[in-house]
Amino acid sequence: MSNETIAEILAGIRSWVEIESQTADKDGVNRMIDAVEQSYLALGARTERIAGQGGLGDHLRARLPWGGDGPGILLLSHVDTVHPKGSLARQPWRVEGDSAFGPGVYDMKGGTYIAFHAVRELVLAGQTPPLPVTHLITADEEIGSPTSRALIVAEGSAARYVLVTEPAREGGKVVTARKGVARFTIRTLGRAAHAGARHQDGRSAIREMARLILALEELTDYARGITANVGLIEGGTGVNVVPAECRARVDFRLPSLAAVDELTAWMGALTPFDPDVRLEIEGGLDRPPFEKNAMTAALLEHARRLAAELGFELEDTASGGGSDGNFLADRVPTLDGLGVDGRGAHTDHEQLYISSLLPRAALLRRLLETLS
Repeated sequence: MSNETIAEILAGIRSWVEIESQTADKDGVNRMIDAVEQSYLALGARTERIAGQGGLGDHLRARLPWGGDGPGILLLSHVDTVHPKGSLARQPWRVEGDSAFGPGVYDMKGGTYIAFHAVRELVLAGQTPPLPVTHLITADEEIGSPTSRALIVAEGSAARYVLVTEPAREGGKVVTARKGVARFTIRTLGRAAHAGARHQDGRSAIREMARLILALEELTDYARGITANVGLIEGGTGVNVVPAECRARVDFRLPSLAAVDELTAWMGALTPFDPDVRLEIEGGLDRPPFEKNAMTAALLEHARRLAAELGFELEDTASGGGSDGNFLADRVPTLDGLGVDGRGAHTDHEQLYISSLLPRAALLRRLLETLS
């Protein structure tokens, strides 16, 4: 691959980055899906749009019929971002040295594009890989994949391998384990009273929540890789009213199914400190843990050999963030973090490293050529 190829890949990524597609912006997401679909139709792929639900954008399935219709390779990507519409005005596409900047460039339009590029190179070369390839591009990963999860599980369960084009980690590492994500909304329901005249009649929902927050945060155990984060809290109606209601949202990251079981039992046994205050708890496991297993280890070793042939060393790591790969890693060999290298995901300085484009695209192509 040449400098012309780098320029071509950058131009393609730029054209996608400049279509703003925050998850909640259905029209923007669908414009992005339009762009990906047109790119695949130009290659002769069979495409199918899966209509969005609940005000969210569409999902796209592109099939390349190499190797027949049996179990094949699932490329798994998303085109929604966390960046609100208008972010491009303050975070425009630009190239500085080895970095290309723009909203969603690293997480994960760069990775989605190099997967498409790898497929395109195979088509243009007239190659016929041994397995059929499906590229599933979803529209709601950044909010937990509520409308795409069933589709992901169905496609992945019918595949022989799953390759996830989420961003690489720390210098190009692929991801072979991810923490599971559990989220809960907790409400404390007390009793309102005048804060001055009848304070003793009240039962403070905020006081109860404060005590619960301390108990929840104590579940964090860095040695075991467990974190608890009370990220949102609201309650009360006025400074002179004993608050009758408080609500908190909690995010747990859990490295194993054993940790999930422990948390489930702990939450199920939770009772109020003040017996006059009532608790309401909603939520549960959002994404299961992605634990490294023998299937994934074997796929990693195959990818390592290919990377060595291409002239670079491929390392793996575990990540605290979840991805759509979490839904499949327990049933199908799954390799994650195959996208571009870079940094600053979800920030105004989000960037990919241009030097990572050719090696990562070449690795994806070789995986498609050699997995059987």
